[in-house]
Amino acid sequence: MNGTEKTVETVVSGIQLDLMNPDFMSNLANDAIAFISLHGLRIIVAILVLYAGRFVSRQLSNVVGRLMAKSKVDEILTSFIKAIIYYTVLAAVVVAALGQAGINVTSFLAVLGAAGLAVGLALKDTLSNFAAGVMLILLRLFKKGDLVTVAGTSGIVQELSAFYTELSTLDNQRVVIPNSSILQSVIINTTAHKSRRIDLVIGIGYDDDIQKAKALIHEILSDDSRLLKNPAPAVMVGELGASSVDILVRPWVSTSEYFATKCDLLEKIKIAFDGAGISIPYPQSDVHLYKEGED
Repeated sequence: MNGTEKTVETVVSGIQLDLMNPDFMSNLANDAIAFISLHGLRIIVAILVLYAGRFVSRQLSNVVGRLMAKSKVDEILTSFIKAIIYYTVLAAVVVAALGQAGINVTSFLAVLGAAGLAVGLALKDTLSNFAAGVMLILLRLFKKGDLVTVAGTSGIVQELSAFYTELSTLDNQRVVIPNSSILQSVIINTTAHKSRRIDLVIGIGYDDDIQKAKALIHEILSDDSRLLKNPAPAVMVGELGASSVDILVRPWVSTSEYFATKCDLLEKIKIAFDGAGISIPYPQSDVHLYKEGED
């Protein structure tokens, strides 16, 4: 038997002797009774305060959430405010419970503050994301269900939390972006407004009739019930290009119908031009060949 095993055996033997000693057990029982007599009631009250405070904080946050929902406040902002209320009240309850239990709250808060500073330095990037999340929620630059382009990624907003934003791309990929990256980038909210303008550039040949082409386009636009009457659609010559006369077509449509309407208009214009003999020319260049020695 080596030295370590002898030491362990000695300690175990000592504990067994103490447990078998009536005076030791009596003193232990007396100490326990004295502790319970002195602190037991305060500990029980502290536990009751903790449970009651937790219940109150949850109920208070739920009441505020229902009031904000009735006022049609944004869902993301509502969730954030509820969380702030819940954890703020809960923190106050924990401090009150610790004070009730006889713990020096001032010293505890000082230690907690020092620990918080150390954790903050270690989690600098995480806290940066949190601060950015608070700014995004308060500024309300977008909401759940909006189609946005942020940090170079386009998608539908599924969730905006305190630390990250979750997007669902149009081809159904889940993208999670840190909030600090979003706040430092250009934010494009495609669905921020109810209506949106479709911008088309239709090129026709220089030998084609411009007025006839514009009339056909106007007819197509007037037949599409999805297009808004106000603002009225604009059809005009925008540029005399190298290979074509470019006609600008700018109707307005509901944002939710933008993509489908744009695709339909392109198809209808192409079919109408083909039927009317109006060409949509390819880019072309004139190449002149000279024999060597010729001017």
